[in-house]
Amino acid sequence: MIESDDPSRPAAPPVGKEITLDDLRAAADAHLCDVGDGEPLDALTRALLELAVRASVTTLDVEGSKRYMREALDLGATVDQVHEILMLVSGLGVHTLFETTEHLHNLSSEQLDVQADSALDSDRNRLWERYVGSDPYRQRLEEEIPGFLHALIRISPEAFAAFCEYCAVPWKTRNVRAVTKELVALAVDATPTHRYLPGMKLHLRNAIELGAGRAAIHEALMIASQAPQHRGV
Repeated sequence: MIESDDPSRPAAPPVGKEITLDDLRAAADAHLCDVGDGEPLDALTRALLELAVRASVTTLDVEGSKRYMREALDLGATVDQVHEILMLVSGLGVHTLFETTEHLHNLSSEQLDVQADSALDSDRNRLWERYVGSDPYRQRLEEEIPGFLHALIRISPEAFAAFCEYCAVPWKTRNVRAVTKELVALAVDATPTHRYLPGMKLHLRNAIELGAGRAAIHEALMIASQAPQHRGV
């Protein structure tokens, strides 16, 4: 289990430590100490979560995805709502950038013998103010993935803008409630073939802030834990 001096903020596991499903559950429980049970997932939300964990690139259960798309539609979801969930899940690929960009930037700075945290030029400053500024979601991303956004905008302003635009799409269309999308995202991050703790914690905090209770979060984690292994396509 993850150990921490502050039970409300579990420490990051040591480098190289395997993240288990128990670790994910322990990290979630540490954030749920003062959260009430709340309402369980309704049938449609459950179907959307089941779809999400199967459509994830780290699972790609094609037949399971088809099954839960149909179930969601049969339960009253619109095509736009289902597509919004798939757009959200497709953003999982950004975790590649989360875990590599700052290191690449530091290596580049060493090679060029420049300061890694040098001031942004005027063009990058404008991009930063446009896409980050005082946005609380971006600030929370910086807390969970420190240094990522700063490194990305220095390496590639184009990639920075594209990242911000693409990841924002399922939040701008607003076909599905924000709390449902946060539960979807935390479930996808908690699947057995992904287990991405920083992302899970980010979406967990957002879900709690949006009103998700202990019952819904535990059910989302249970759905995640039962996602099938990646069998290939």
